[in-house]
Amino acid sequence: MPIYRILLLIVLFCTSDMCLNAQRVNRQDSLNKISLAKDSLKGYAINDTSSKKKHIPRIATIRSAIFPGWGQAYNHEYWKIPIVWAAVGIPIYTFFYNDSYYKKTSYAYGIKYRQYLNASDTADLHTIDPQLKNLDIYSLQIYRNAFRKDRDYSILWFFILWGVNVVDATVFAHLKDFDVSRDLSIRVTPNLNNMTGTPSLSLALVNKRKEHKMSSLVYKF
Repeated sequence: MPIYRILLLIVLFCTSDMCLNAQRVNRQDSLNKISLAKDSLKGYAINDTSSKKKHIPRIATIRSAIFPGWGQAYNHEYWKIPIVWAAVGIPIYTFFYNDSYYKKTSYAYGIKYRQYLNASDTADLHTIDPQLKNLDIYSLQIYRNAFRKDRDYSILWFFILWGVNVVDATVFAHLKDFDVSRDLSIRVTPNLNNMTGTPSLSLALVNKRKEHKMSSLVYKF
């Protein structure tokens, strides 16, 4: 076989082999691009939180201010609702209880005071509450003032506990999206200052990501 045919066959063989390798490389690049595209789409699907309903603390504040427990319901803390109702309901009950006995003692005190000024004025004694008939005018005065004071304190406690209900709903609404996973940690480690030879403590706030990266903020004192 002439030498030029042998060279031609070698050239054709090398060319065909290069073409096959180029096809393999192009095919592999295409597969890699498709794989990267799928991974990016998966990451987007996982990290896309635009469709997630955002938790708004202002809504919890307004709702708890309108009706106790409504803000806790918005925060999905349903177990707090009976506690809030009990906390707000107790001052309401004590208000009506003390107000009722304040009116009874005031009425009895007025009748006993008229009887004290005029001993013959006993016409309305039978209208006094049976529990208060045997009390003298000084005891009725003390009880009247005590019931009035407790009634006023009931109003004060009612507004205080209503405010606590609003604060609770607002604070926990702000903490609803706060990261409390195990990726966050605080480390306190003792150190020795090489320059001065004095001991010290370092406080490190460590944030571990899922990519096994770790960032820390260190304070020394």
